[in-house]
Amino acid sequence: MKLLRYGAKGAEKPGLVDAQGRVRDLSGKIADITAETLTEAGLAPLRALEAEALPVVERPGRIAPPWRGMGKFVCIGLNYADHAAESGLPVPQEPVVFMKTTSAVIGCNDAVVLPRDSRKSDWEVELGVVIGRKARYVEEADALAHVAGYCVVNDLSEREYQIERGGTWDKGKGCDTFGPVGPWLVTADEVADPQALDLWLEVNGKRMQDGNTRTMVFGVAQLVSYVSRFMTLYPGDLISTGTPPGVGMGQKPAAVYLQPGDVMRLGIAGLGEQQQRVHAWDPQLIDG
Repeated sequence: MKLLRYGAKGAEKPGLVDAQGRVRDLSGKIADITAETLTEAGLAPLRALEAEALPVVERPGRIAPPWRGMGKFVCIGLNYADHAAESGLPVPQEPVVFMKTTSAVIGCNDAVVLPRDSRKSDWEVELGVVIGRKARYVEEADALAHVAGYCVVNDLSEREYQIERGGTWDKGKGCDTFGPVGPWLVTADEVADPQALDLWLEVNGKRMQDGNTRTMVFGVAQLVSYVSRFMTLYPGDLISTGTPPGVGMGQKPAAVYLQPGDVMRLGIAGLGEQQQRVHAWDPQLIDG
């Protein structure tokens, strides 16, 4: 299934995408798509539905984050060897784990608002892994059984805040609007191999990133197992698995960073596409 939420902020409705790509309304069946919906018990009744019997949503409008109630937004750094190289850093011996704030999460086409005084905001297309079953000290062989599904993530990053301002990476990663997620959550049964997905990103129509998840240093099963050693993962938690080369920081001969008016377009095979316009600091665009 492809699950999504649509509608204005604070008035989102649940839906799914049928085989013809049409949005179908789920609000007659469930109140919302929440973390609990992503458990096996929550997904089972949705799997039994006939999509063709659900009302078609002719104009869904805004596409919201695909589920509500994300408890943790866990990210993996430098998980593609060629991205580590463009960053001037060694390939990690163990996964680099950091956290992104859940307040950064926005819909796939919502406005990206640069932080006040931002100089080095950057893009990163990533595969998101959504947890569907409580995971604590999970063995790698069992890890994928704890995954509810997958989605597209843009792990936006303010590089000056991340690298030059002391402390951890988190301050450059958790800015408001720096976590577009969606358009859909594609359930795990529809993704034959999470290590065989093309992913790409364009800025103003120019292809900047072009990669495939097969080149990850640590695969999805490894990451779920590894992260579960350090924190318990719960349904609705999101792991963003790192980005391929082509970020703004790595451009030659000089880095290129996002400016107001820029348009990012990105996607992953089978998981849909996002598009965001970049705006200068404006709290009304964040809170409205």
